[in-house]
Amino acid sequence: MVGVDVAEDTAEWSHLVSLPQASDVRVTPLDVEAIRSHFFFPERGRIVTNNAASTQPPRELVQLYQDLAPGYENVHRGQSDASQAMTTQFEASFDTIAQFINAPSRESVAVYRNATEALNSVMYSLMTEFRDGDNVVTTMMEHNSNYVPWHGLCQEILPKFGIRVQCRLVPFDPDTGELDLAQLAAQVDDRTKLVCCTGASNFLGTKTPLDSVRRVAAESGYRQPDGDRRSRVLIDGAQLVPSSFVDVQAMDVDYLVFSFHKMLAPFGVGVLYAKRRLLDDSLPFLYGGDMIAEGQVYPDRVGYNGLPWKFAAGTPNILGTIASAQALRLLVDLALHPDRSEYFGAERALAADDIASAMTRIAGHNRQLVGYALDRFGCLPGVTIYGPRSAGRRASLVAFNISGWSPFDIAAALNAVGIESRAGCHCATLAHHYLELDPAASCRLSFYLYNTMDEVEFAANALARIIARR
Repeated sequence: MVGVDVAEDTAEWSHLVSLPQASDVRVTPLDVEAIRSHFFFPERGRIVTNNAASTQPPRELVQLYQDLAPGYENVHRGQSDASQAMTTQFEASFDTIAQFINAPSRESVAVYRNATEALNSVMYSLMTEFRDGDNVVTTMMEHNSNYVPWHGLCQEILPKFGIRVQCRLVPFDPDTGELDLAQLAAQVDDRTKLVCCTGASNFLGTKTPLDSVRRVAAESGYRQPDGDRRSRVLIDGAQLVPSSFVDVQAMDVDYLVFSFHKMLAPFGVGVLYAKRRLLDDSLPFLYGGDMIAEGQVYPDRVGYNGLPWKFAAGTPNILGTIASAQALRLLVDLALHPDRSEYFGAERALAADDIASAMTRIAGHNRQLVGYALDRFGCLPGVTIYGPRSAGRRASLVAFNISGWSPFDIAAALNAVGIESRAGCHCATLAHHYLELDPAASCRLSFYLYNTMDEVEFAANALARIIARR
């Protein structure tokens, strides 16, 4: 087995997001066997390697969801003890989310059904700000959710109002999977209102150098409505946040989205972080219900609620939000001390040092898994791996094809021996077309904190047998 130097790899990619330097953090290995005892899937003999699509729920979260049900009541809509208690738990969930990403407060956090809806909320909120001749810059690496809304805005919605806005696409290097930063700088100009990019590709695995993206956007000179002379930056963090220490204030991005179903909580909850002044100035995405200030509806005007409830139309996913926020607490506990709970179910605030330590451990574990997968899969005949060859430059996934095999047949063959992979375009359709793959698909294995080296080895041996059978 080829080991991964955690300190060396941390130094290699720590500039991408706000990470403690390797010299400042002592990276202790995860107790994976203890972590696995918190989940149902090992009892069924499952080898879960489709975590980039959705992770597995821990026993505690399933039980919490059941425990919350008897006291369920609506939030912000009742004077009963049950309503008041549920409102307190619901609002505290926003505090936990803010703490996890180091947002200044809950007022910078909005909750939606998933990251896709969160991305759409930014598009709709900004729609009326676009001027004729503006452009949006995104990349060929994006998940469809961070391209199709901007395509729709530029090609279908704004043209109906006589407003011409371009959606520009930045390519990546087909060999390395790295974003072409020179092309990014060439595409961004003084009419670029927004730069949208993934924090980590769900196909190539590439971790985007966000500091470089931010610098290009800051130098554009675009005149924003509030007087800023720069382009805004939106990051799709769906693959970044679950396995990295993310500090949104240090990153200094304008918008960040992520989903809880990729970090232990399959309850239909996604998050939008945005700088508070942007949310203050933005129009709501959805109208009605909780986003209205109490009693502030008149024939000639409507008053909006304060943040973050201005972006919470209707009855929210109350139990899902509470359980999802507790997933963050449990994630920290599992990484630091899986034998006991210090944060899960507790009222204490998440400590920044504990979040950094926990996420650094998870990142180090995932780098070891993906590094071993790159070594083992890369030695197999006929295998083409997409994206960076360094584990330190990647999210915790490996997408590949095998010469002479359909990726769907590969996934079926892996499933026959108990390995749960995914074949398809992974909603990264642009990138598959850009690489001229036919079909526009690949097979992908993706890992999380509960996966083991033995599972990677088993998958590599299974692939070797599949190739030999041909």
